[in-house]
Amino acid sequence: MPNAPVFERNLQANLPSIEPVIHYPESDGKPVGETDWHISVIFYLRAVLRFFFRHHADVYTAADMLFYYEEGEPTVFKVPDVFVVKGVAKHDRRIYKLWEEKAVPCVIFEITSRSTRWADVGEKKALYEFLGIQEYFLFDPLDEYLKPRLQGFRLVRGQYMPIPLKNGAFTSQELGLILRPAGHMLRVIDPETGEALPSLEEAAEKAVEATEMARLETQRAQAETQRADAAEAEATRLRAELEQVRRQQTG
Repeated sequence: MPNAPVFERNLQANLPSIEPVIHYPESDGKPVGETDWHISVIFYLRAVLRFFFRHHADVYTAADMLFYYEEGEPTVFKVPDVFVVKGVAKHDRRIYKLWEEKAVPCVIFEITSRSTRWADVGEKKALYEFLGIQEYFLFDPLDEYLKPRLQGFRLVRGQYMPIPLKNGAFTSQELGLILRPAGHMLRVIDPETGEALPSLEEAAEKAVEATEMARLETQRAQAETQRADAAEAEATRLRAELEQVRRQQTG
């Protein structure tokens, strides 16, 4: 019988190594936004950017998703309010793992507040710069501290440089869109039309208005057709009466 300790060591050496399973949480337990204004901007940006890039199979937009950027470190993550990634599939995800996706976001939005300002203008900005995120935008919907309330940074030779405001707005080179504050909202404008992309509520309201206009137009067309039919019927009746009178006169 072989020596037991040697046999056990040989057996263990031939067993496949089992890597420990690392759990990456899907939530940080914090709310999407601090106030209704913050939430409205976040949901608006996610919706309109997803709609704008709906025909691009390799452009992905997410909001309030845990973004892990160091493999094997489940406590090291950020939760960007909104981010856009190019070069990855559009399907929905639970979390975003940089080492699996192999693509950093091209744009990140932080809808900032007085309580998050130090992280937004300091730690996050430095990290996003280090990771190579091309554009970083900060928007303060309540105009609490950020002056101006919309600020943008673009990566130039590895460092963030302020994007100059033009007529109170930014043009995002990565998105091909214009960003402009409007009240508590940050509106996304299509440069080809010059119009703001509508929110889901605005789009639904326009659809309802269009449906109502179409209904009224149909009613008007039907009424016009009825009037024309009635006029034609009356003309036919009069012609018949005149024809009858002529027959009587010549009979």
